[in-house]
Amino acid sequence: MPRHKTKSLQRVIPGDRLYNSVLVQKVINRVMLDGKKQLAERLVYDGMQKAADKLKVKNPLEVFEQAMKNIQPHMETRSRRVGGANYQIPFEVKGQRQTHLTIMWFVQASRDRKGISMVDRIAQELVDAYNNTGNAVKKREDTHKMADANRAFAHFARF
Repeated sequence: MPRHKTKSLQRVIPGDRLYNSVLVQKVINRVMLDGKKQLAERLVYDGMQKAADKLKVKNPLEVFEQAMKNIQPHMETRSRRVGGANYQIPFEVKGQRQTHLTIMWFVQASRDRKGISMVDRIAQELVDAYNNTGNAVKKREDTHKMADANRAFAHFARF
């Protein structure tokens, strides 16, 4: 048993400039390449605005938050070795990991769309996620299906 409780090493990320949202700032940081934050900000903000215009919604932040909520995973599988065999054991996704997976899947799905500008890619992925379609939502569905298929091994999980 440890003698002292360790301090949390989580970085505190301030909200973004326009909406004062921590989630938007995290997406901007993930989109950013080579330290070009202003370019990443412009890409994300313009993408959010285009998505809101396409969906005829006044507030781009509403579209963004609903899209992220639709991508958010609730279950995932982790590999565990039990008695010489590897099992995929379903676990609930909580807190920071849930946010991290959501952002990673969204940015990866946006980058995988080829042939158009990054602003349009972000806008299209936001619209698709808002409507519960698109690659990021498909990734969440696949993860949930995998967890559901391996529900029989849930008794191997230790909490």
